[in-house]
Amino acid sequence: MHQDPLLALSRYHPVVIEGMGSHDTRDPDEVAAHVARRLRAHWAERRRNKPALIVTQGDPLEARGISAITPRVASEFKLARGLVCLDETIADYHAPNADRDNVILELRYSQLARLLNARQPDATARLEAAVERDIERKNARRHALGKKPLKDYFRDFALLQEVTKAGCCRLCGGITVAHTSSEIHEFSVTSFYTVGLSLGWVEPEDIVAYAPGMILPEPTDP
Repeated sequence: MHQDPLLALSRYHPVVIEGMGSHDTRDPDEVAAHVARRLRAHWAERRRNKPALIVTQGDPLEARGISAITPRVASEFKLARGLVCLDETIADYHAPNADRDNVILELRYSQLARLLNARQPDATARLEAAVERDIERKNARRHALGKKPLKDYFRDFALLQEVTKAGCCRLCGGITVAHTSSEIHEFSVTSFYTVGLSLGWVEPEDIVAYAPGMILPEPTDP
């Protein structure tokens, strides 16, 4: 009998690493080593009460960027990985293309969304509204800069990012979120992390900034 992936996940302290995709030109070995050092410093001050598990979000394996950095961080700490993908009804290409090396449990977006809604019935509705407002703000900014609106898929992946973190945190009783860059582009999927902060789903002290002493932006009104 297959083990319930939610039950399996609940036994771990989830670690979500966020950052640029394959357009990241930096050496992934160097970035991963730096992220690992920042995580060690963070955990020296905030002890975990469960073994850590790196939780990824369906990125296909690339030579650079987040999908190259994440397995290197996992290897540094000798950690296994979990995987959360969009449901096939949302993006049928997402799960089939995900990197599953060293993955010991796998979930879909809808499973964590149901978990959140069971504990707070309007949880995902509030998130969707907050993400859509953020997209409107970003598109207004892009229009002023003479840029085209964000692609439609930004909404799906922003929701995946924030539901993954919120669901993992609620299920496991804590989370660590690490960023792979000191500069988070205002039009990136990663930039939507401020939505989770504004909703109180992730606490500022759960986030490991790439640069020591980095000040997180003030959350916008949800």
